Amino acid sequence: MNEWPQGRSGDQSGNRYGRGSGSSEPEGARAMPHVRRDAGPGYGRNEPPLPSSLSPRRGGSVPPQQSQGYDDHYDSGYNTGQVYGGGGGRGRGGGGDGYGDDGYARPRPRWGRRIKWTLITVVVVVLVASIGTYFWADGKLRREVDLSKVIDRPEAGDGTNYLIVGTDSREGMTDDMKQKLHTGGPTDGGRTDSMLILHDGSNGPTLISLPRDSNVEIPSYVGSKSGKQYPARGRHTKLNATYAEDGPALLVRTIEYNTHLHIDHYVEIGFAGFANIVDALGGVEMNIPQAFKDKDSGADFKAGTQTLTGAQALAFVRTRHAFASQDLQRTKNQQKFLAAVAKQAATPGTLLNPFKFYPTLGAGLDTLKVDKDMSLWDLGQMFFAMKDVTGGNGKSMNMPISGSVGGNLVWDQAKLKQLVQQLNNDEPVTVSGN
Repeated sequence: MNEWPQGRSGDQSGNRYGRGSGSSEPEGARAMPHVRRDAGPGYGRNEPPLPSSLSPRRGGSVPPQQSQGYDDHYDSGYNTGQVYGGGGGRGRGGGGDGYGDDGYARPRPRWGRRIKWTLITVVVVVLVASIGTYFWADGKLRREVDLSKVIDRPEAGDGTNYLIVGTDSREGMTDDMKQKLHTGGPTDGGRTDSMLILHDGSNGPTLISLPRDSNVEIPSYVGSKSGKQYPARGRHTKLNATYAEDGPALLVRTIEYNTHLHIDHYVEIGFAGFANIVDALGGVEMNIPQAFKDKDSGADFKAGTQTLTGAQALAFVRTRHAFASQDLQRTKNQQKFLAAVAKQAATPGTLLNPFKFYPTLGAGLDTLKVDKDMSLWDLGQMFFAMKDVTGGNGKSMNMPISGSVGGNLVWDQAKLKQLVQQLNNDEPVTVSGN
């Protein structure tokens, strides 16, 4: 029976090289200490190292150990020398068995932890970039239109109504740009070249173009700058003249009075901003069914699919003298092109490419004017509603026309009443336009 203390076998004399030898030289390999199963905790090994001449790593041989009567349950690796790396053991040069060149086990890679921290890093980067982009864009948004100055407004219906206005503003344009874009004329941006109502509701968006030559009645209003109240006199004029008279507030007031449709948000963009957005996108592809020219706008297009630059795009949406119906055909072209811009801007190639996304967004925000209650979320909703018009999930139309008076287009009042009722109730639009 083994009665050595601390559960180990050996010689009390301190000879730790096996059972002893008559030779002056030590045995080829020292006996490895055996630990009894009932050995106490904390047991440590204090054996001196083998002489270098006998180290298995230097080519020394390790004779098998003689049995000393201990249990046969102990690891045979101690008796075969495998602990030193011989044979099929886990010694030096073990390759892909999880042990390094020093004979010690390498820690297994913790792929779960690596993946987790990689995902956390990506999420943090995206979150920081998104927050930074939001505040950058929000700071550039020009909330200059105060709709609280509009009086006697109709009640709001279901859905959201945006009034989108394109003006002949030359703000920020050099003389060379004015010549290149064929804008000419005054530099104060006192006229509207396009006006559209975009209704965004549960039955899909509806885009309605308002001809600039529409015959409208000027109601009573409060001057946006003077604060003075102007009474109604029954005066009729072209719709775009209201913008020149007192800016966005009177334009909204006039549209609401003549349609009985509540305008929730106002968005305005000038010539320069429009052209810069198109150029930032790298051009916009359009299918032009018929060739036409217009010296006033600078248009000179051949029939077929083509990519328009900013200058060409501006000429396309401004052309009116090349068409028999003039204003009505121009509004159709404007609808078609705005939908194409929204569609191309919403592609992954634009949204996921920072070298295209930020210049495009910046070009629009630099000249975009909106109402004071407009948020970036509202602007984004408008953008994607415009995109849906092209995607087949919406409807585009001109305001229904019943005739003309003094060269101005007269709205069809019966169809207009039905149209407004459907928009206010957020119903599918069944009314057709011209």
